[in-house]
Amino acid sequence: MRPCGVHSHGVSIVVDVRSATLASVLVRIVLLVAFVLALGACAGESPEVPLGPDGTPDPALTMGRDVYSRRCANCHGAGGGGGTGPKLSDGQVIIAYPDPADQRLLIANGRNAMPSFSGSLSSAELDAVVRYTREVLSQS
Repeated sequence: MRPCGVHSHGVSIVVDVRSATLASVLVRIVLLVAFVLALGACAGESPEVPLGPDGTPDPALTMGRDVYSRRCANCHGAGGGGGTGPKLSDGQVIIAYPDPADQRLLIANGRNAMPSFSGSLSSAELDAVVRYTREVLSQS
């Protein structure tokens, strides 16, 4: 009497089942690692806006932080440290774009992997995110 489910080709069936199980486990491990890395990229918050002389944060910088957190941090990192997009912190954005108008044009129009935000951000939001990256992120 043969074991249940094992016939004359039992060895190849066992090997196929083991290979399929191993491949399934490897796929699950790869997906888990990708999920953890993606979660880590989203972890953290963008730096807070400093308080002004009156003890309140600048409303435009607060708007810039909100826009940055929603639209930019996924690629540039919550603190501007880079990721799929280039680093913006430690003065890097000012080095790359000495003129804020050039930075604003890039954000509005996009280039290469950088998407265009002119259709989804208002003029005030574009100005605010430029200020936030230059005045807050650039200092971190």
